Amino acid sequence: MMKEFTPKLFDVMKNYNAKQFGKDVVSGIIVAIIALPLSIALALASGVGPEQGIYTAIFAGFVIAFLGGSRVQIAGPTAAFATIVAGIVARNGMEGLVLATIMAGIILIIMGLFKFGNLIKYIPYTITTGFTFGIAVTILIGQIKDFFGMAFTTSPIETPEKVMAIVHAIPTINVQALIVGIVCLAILIVWPKITEVIPGSLIAVIVAIVMVKGLKMDVKTIGDLYVISNKLPPLSVPHFDFETVRLLLPDAFTIAILAGIESLLSCVVSDGMIGSRHKPNMELIAQGAGNLASALFGGIPATGAIARTAANIKSGGRTPIAGMVHSVTLLIILVVLMPYAAWIPMPAIAAILFMVAYNMSGWREFVHLCKCSPKSDILVLVITFVLTVVFDLVVAIEVGIIMAAFLFLKRMSEVTEVKSWEYLDENYDENNDPMALSLRQVPKGVLVYEINGPMFFAAADKFMQINTQKGIKAVILRMRGVPALDISALRTLEQIHETCEKHGIRLILSHVNEQPMNVMKKDRFDEKIGAENFAAHIDDALAMAGEI
Repeated sequence: MMKEFTPKLFDVMKNYNAKQFGKDVVSGIIVAIIALPLSIALALASGVGPEQGIYTAIFAGFVIAFLGGSRVQIAGPTAAFATIVAGIVARNGMEGLVLATIMAGIILIIMGLFKFGNLIKYIPYTITTGFTFGIAVTILIGQIKDFFGMAFTTSPIETPEKVMAIVHAIPTINVQALIVGIVCLAILIVWPKITEVIPGSLIAVIVAIVMVKGLKMDVKTIGDLYVISNKLPPLSVPHFDFETVRLLLPDAFTIAILAGIESLLSCVVSDGMIGSRHKPNMELIAQGAGNLASALFGGIPATGAIARTAANIKSGGRTPIAGMVHSVTLLIILVVLMPYAAWIPMPAIAAILFMVAYNMSGWREFVHLCKCSPKSDILVLVITFVLTVVFDLVVAIEVGIIMAAFLFLKRMSEVTEVKSWEYLDENYDENNDPMALSLRQVPKGVLVYEINGPMFFAAADKFMQINTQKGIKAVILRMRGVPALDISALRTLEQIHETCEKHGIRLILSHVNEQPMNVMKKDRFDEKIGAENFAAHIDDALAMAGEI
C-alpha cells in the first residue's frame, strides 16, 4: 500500500550514482532548451502572457518530477489545454483560471488517493482520438492570424468565430509576416532531419529574430503585444465563493480528466521506451500537486508532455532528477534571458504551434478509425471531434462519454439472450442423431430457458418473454451463462416469480453464479423463492421439476 504511494524518485535513489547524475543533468538542460519556446508558444495560444508558460514548466514541472510515479516524466504546459485555458480566461479572467486549476489539482489528488489511476483506461479510445484531433484543429485555426500577420477588428473566442474573422481579414494579410512564418515552418520541418541535438524550434526562433531585426521587417513581435517580466511570481491565492466554484466546476473536471489521461498516456509510452513501470495513482497525486503549485505561482494547467518526455529519454535521462534539472534550468533562463523573448516574432510562434498541432493531431489514426471501426464508434469519434471544434472540450467529452455509454449498453443488451430449449416430439429417433448424447429428458409440463449474458437494466425486458401460460407446471431458468445481475434485472425476476406463484408454477434457478447469487441474497430474493428451488446443475433442476 505504502509502496504504491511512494514517489518514484525515492525508489531510484537507492542505486543512484554520479554517472547517471551527469546524464540526468545534461538531459534536463537539453529538455529545458526544447521546452523554452514551446512553453512561451503554448502560453500565448492559451491567451495568457509568455512568462506564465515558463512559470508552469518551472513550478509544475519540478513538483511533478519530485512526487511523480514515473522515472522520466517531463511536465509543463501542453497543447491539449490551450483552447480550454483560452476559453476560461476569456470568460472569467486570470483569477477564474487560477481557481479552476486549483480545483482541478484537488480533484486529481482525490482521484489518486482513491486509486482512480487504473480507471482512466476505461475512457474510450474513440473519444480521446476525437478530441485530440479536434484540439489540434482548433490550435491550427487559432494561429492562422499570426502566421499571416492578419489584423482582426474583433477578438473572437470560439473557433467558428475565428474562422469568420479570418475570412473577413484576408485583405489585411502581411506578406512580410507570411515570409517569416514560412521560413520558420520550413526550418521546423527540415531541421530534425539534419540533427536532433539542437531543437528546431530554437533555430526557427533565432532565424526569425535575425530576419525581423536585421531586415527591419514590419512584423509583430511578442514585445509589441505583451509586457514581459523576468521576475519570479509571488504566491497568489485567488478569492472565491460558492457561486464561482459552481460555475468553474465543469472546467475543473475537464482539466483534471484531461491531465489524468494525458499524463498516464505519457507514462505508458515512456514505460515502453525504458522498460519500466509507473505508479498511476502516485502520478495522479503528483499531477494534482503540480497544478496546485502552478496555479498558486502564476502558471496555467500542466500535465505530462509526451514529446518532451521522449526527448528526455533520448538524451539519457532515467530518473526524476532530469525533470527537476529541466525546471531549474528554465528558472535560470527566466531570470537571465526572459527580456529577450520580446524579440520573438509572432509568425515564429504560430509556426511552432502549427507543428505542435500536426504532431499531436494523430490524423492518420483518425482516418484509420473512420475506415475500420464499427459505425457506432465512428459516430462517437466524429461527434467528439466536431463538438471539440465547434463548441469546446467540456461539451465534447460529456457528450462523447454519454454516447459511448449508451452504445455500450445497447451492445451488451444485444449480447444478452433468453432462449427456450427446443422440444422433440414422440417420433424422434435418437439412433439417427449424432447429438443424441447431449440431449436431456424434460418432464411433461416443464419449460427450460437458457439465459446467456449479463442480466441488467438494458436487457431486463427480454426476461419477460418467459412463458407462464396454463398447463405449465415448472419453469427452469438455466443461469450458468449469467456473469452478473443488477437490481433492475432482479426486480424482473421477482415479477416472474410472482406470476409463476399466481399460476401455481414452480420457478427453479439452475447454476446461479457467485455475483448474481450475492445480489439475490442481499435482497433476500433467495428466501422468497426458497432454497429448495436452487439447483447446482441442470440435471438436478430437471429431477426437482420431475417430482411435481
